[in-house]
Amino acid sequence: MFRKENVHKIILTAIGLAVLIMGILLFIYPPAVFPDPGMGFQVMRSMQMGGGFNLFTSPDQSDISQNFSEFLTWWSPGQYLVPYGMMLLAGLNTGQAVAILITICQFTGLAGLYVFFRKIGFSTLISSISLVFIVCQQAFVVPYIFYNGGEILLFAFEGWFLYGCAALKKTDLKLVLFILLSGWLGFFFKSSFLWIYAAGLCCLWTRLSMSLTGIWSWIKKGLWIAIPAIIAILCVHLFYLSKGQNPTSSAEGIKLTLQTFGFPLASPILSGFSADDLFHGLLYHTGTPLFNDFWSLVILATLALISIALILSIVRKVPNKDYRLFIIVFYLFAILVFGSSYLRQLTISYEARHFRIIGLLIAPGLVYLAAESKRIYKLGLTLLIACIGFISIGYVIKGYRFNKNKSARGVTGIAQPNIDQPSLNQVMKLDRENKDAVFVFVSNDIGLEIEHNRIITLQPISADLKINTDDYVYKGFAGPLYIILPESYAGPKEKLIMKSFPGYTGFNVSMLSDSYVLYAAKMKRK
Repeated sequence: MFRKENVHKIILTAIGLAVLIMGILLFIYPPAVFPDPGMGFQVMRSMQMGGGFNLFTSPDQSDISQNFSEFLTWWSPGQYLVPYGMMLLAGLNTGQAVAILITICQFTGLAGLYVFFRKIGFSTLISSISLVFIVCQQAFVVPYIFYNGGEILLFAFEGWFLYGCAALKKTDLKLVLFILLSGWLGFFFKSSFLWIYAAGLCCLWTRLSMSLTGIWSWIKKGLWIAIPAIIAILCVHLFYLSKGQNPTSSAEGIKLTLQTFGFPLASPILSGFSADDLFHGLLYHTGTPLFNDFWSLVILATLALISIALILSIVRKVPNKDYRLFIIVFYLFAILVFGSSYLRQLTISYEARHFRIIGLLIAPGLVYLAAESKRIYKLGLTLLIACIGFISIGYVIKGYRFNKNKSARGVTGIAQPNIDQPSLNQVMKLDRENKDAVFVFVSNDIGLEIEHNRIITLQPISADLKINTDDYVYKGFAGPLYIILPESYAGPKEKLIMKSFPGYTGFNVSMLSDSYVLYAAKMKRK
């Protein structure tokens, strides 16, 4: 017999089955790889070929016959080391390891968020419906089409981190270990965890000190948190970040615009309701822009005002004090951290994925508000979530079919949307036939299929043909050179790239397929 108290179990079971089925399908046809984890896998490839830990090795631009190695600090290492560990332990290829990892992360992330929602006072029904909202978000389904590295690893971890910040009640060894280990593990998964780490520890400190009176009492509680946190961050800096460049390494001066603080202010709607994804990127475009610059700013300002009203409504009407604390602190931290970063023009894009935790945190508050509102508001939120879910399902179906039927696949097993199968087959054949060649691509995922030779990945050339020559020129000679380009590069673009290798002459041009061209050179320019 159907019982109301079992509704949450039905919801959780349905979500679990959906994640399991999608995981099985993903294992059969693994996803493609976004550029960021693509670079991570290039580091993994360098390690597999004998390079040191976290060293990205490639031909030296000053002399292509030599190698140049760089400790890669732009991204955290978990995005490739976790799949690499699975590959070594289970004998999987890259695609299979990524597919299993995504499934595990989705289960783990949803479980962590559920126990966190329950811990801060929401009912089983509201907590389970909140997971439905999260599953409908486009950010949840992206990994089934493109492995996004640290994003999915962070999703698996952050709910449990929030749970720890909400559950710990004493200043003891357990607290110290939690702060140390969560700092290291969170950064290992994704470097941007550091702002989440700071916000979460602020919530933890406030919770532990709320019943105390006097500044000194608050300071003493804070030392229990600050000391292990400082140790964790110092270790991250000394043993990793200090060894190379990262998005905060350089600034281009102060620039205050509407989007500087408007984008962080609008983050609840941009991330929680997938608005940034549905707009193909409101400011940082991931496809054909839907709006011009003027209307993008108008929409951003409107969404910022709606977001502020939404946060105020949640804080005013949701009775759970710990939840209100997390919402206020994380929203303020997001505005301050990213607003100051955009103000200084750091290399951080205007993308809602950076604010995903805000979209996750508002889920139970929204469901609670709807549950306490008139039926028309319940219906409105239900239809809105259903609409977002419908679009997300369409995105998955379209992307999965493309990866299954059109993307090429090589030795890694990952989908290769930037080359077709006949072309990739010929490229892998050339790789098997050579041991001292250099392969050149304009996409960092295709080079992962090269097992026996060195690779160079050049930045794609835009339509305006504006390039920084210093980033493209590779001097010297080092055996056969194979440049693989899309057929659309024919003309000025192909000439720019061939001129980037002044040590070579006698290029032979041949069609790998109707869409891809091979430029081969084996003669040294005298």
